[in-house]
Amino acid sequence: MKWGRGLVADGAAMTGIIDGEAFHPRVALGDDTPAGDPIPLADVKLLPPIVPGKFIGLWNNFRAAAEKNGHTHPEHPLYFFKADTSLSGHGETVELPVSAGRVVFEGELGIVIGKTCKAATVEEAEAAIFGYTCINDFTSLDILNADPSFPQWNRSKSFDGFGVVGPVIETDLNWQDETVTVLVNGRERQSYPAADMILPPAIIVSLLSQDMTLNVGDLIACGTSLGARPVKAGMEVDVVIDGIGRVSTTLASPSEV
Repeated sequence: MKWGRGLVADGAAMTGIIDGEAFHPRVALGDDTPAGDPIPLADVKLLPPIVPGKFIGLWNNFRAAAEKNGHTHPEHPLYFFKADTSLSGHGETVELPVSAGRVVFEGELGIVIGKTCKAATVEEAEAAIFGYTCINDFTSLDILNADPSFPQWNRSKSFDGFGVVGPVIETDLNWQDETVTVLVNGRERQSYPAADMILPPAIIVSLLSQDMTLNVGDLIACGTSLGARPVKAGMEVDVVIDGIGRVSTTLASPSEV
């Protein structure tokens, strides 16, 4: 089942189920109570499908990339946070600030939390996963490495719009069967199997819940693999996961926004 969030004709932001070419409003994410009549999907402007309380990203969570870069496999998620204002959705234009310098895309699978969990077992963590979405974790390489005494993970990933999420949340996904693909101006630039993950989703959620309470709507980006590349203003970047869909971003310089 695909859940989305969008602006309807009266300007209200609504959550609902997307079935074919119809948007079925619901009172809340995961609640099957109708909140109005179905709306043609063409009349809905899709927004990020979730507004997370916490937007967590993982580093070094894919075997191929770890082996190429000489990194050991982590036993606990290596993570950072993206600012809530970094959130952007399908079809949006994202400004590349001059201060960001070199920026790379990172296509990723995202986990959406559907139940509050703290110190969860792997089984409890699996049950707490509501569904999955596509993420583009844009990152400023120049900011990340600007100070040799302190890698600036949060700052490098928290510029406005640098956390692209969407287009929907898919609740029925065999993530192990999926491939994460990134297209730049229609050309494939990144493609890797989600099954190459070192720490899989249920274990990620379980381990993170030992550090902090995870709440409904929290979002976790599972990390990226080989193929992340620099991008520039004027480019269109799509993250595609077949079982979920495609989330597209157009990049612009400050003068174009």
